[in-house]
Amino acid sequence: MFENTDEKVDRRVTRTRDRLGDALVELLIEKPFDDVTVQEVLTRAKVSRSTFYAHYRDKNDLFLSDVDDFFATMSSLLTRHGDQSDRVAPVAEFFAHVAESRDFYNALIESGKIQDVRELGEGHFARGIETRLARQTSFSALDATRRTAFSSALAGSLFSLLSWWINHGMALTPRQMDDLFHELVARGVTSAPSG
Repeated sequence: MFENTDEKVDRRVTRTRDRLGDALVELLIEKPFDDVTVQEVLTRAKVSRSTFYAHYRDKNDLFLSDVDDFFATMSSLLTRHGDQSDRVAPVAEFFAHVAESRDFYNALIESGKIQDVRELGEGHFARGIETRLARQTSFSALDATRRTAFSSALAGSLFSLLSWWINHGMALTPRQMDDLFHELVARGVTSAPSG
């Protein structure tokens, strides 16, 4: 059988975008964001300048696109994997990833990019949490407006909990943090007035 040409192009584009994103991450661990040049990213990724500009306006566009893709994937992990539990967010998986990427996280703080990352992350997790809440009968008492508000608040709480965890030396495991977050969810949603 012949391979679909669109699929072949899509895979090639994905590989190129991944190489560029990986190169930028490696460089951010080595030096501040403002000191990284597009040419350094291109050299490390082995991608031409014309290919880069076919996908991105500049290095900030590459950075935000890469972060956006990561959070789109991470925030929908439970739904995409058909998880049937009452978990509303993949906290253990997310926190484990942060623990494994500690050098990159520190580079984001030093480069002043952490706020951009947090804003994108909160938006994606709010939508992911809202999707999970809408599908679970234990949260059916929430109308659509309250569900959206709770989802946004829970996403903000998730990132606050992440900061607390990091600032306290990651003493609890990602699984324990998942349990703690979902304990907060259960207490907040079940005690919320429904009217």
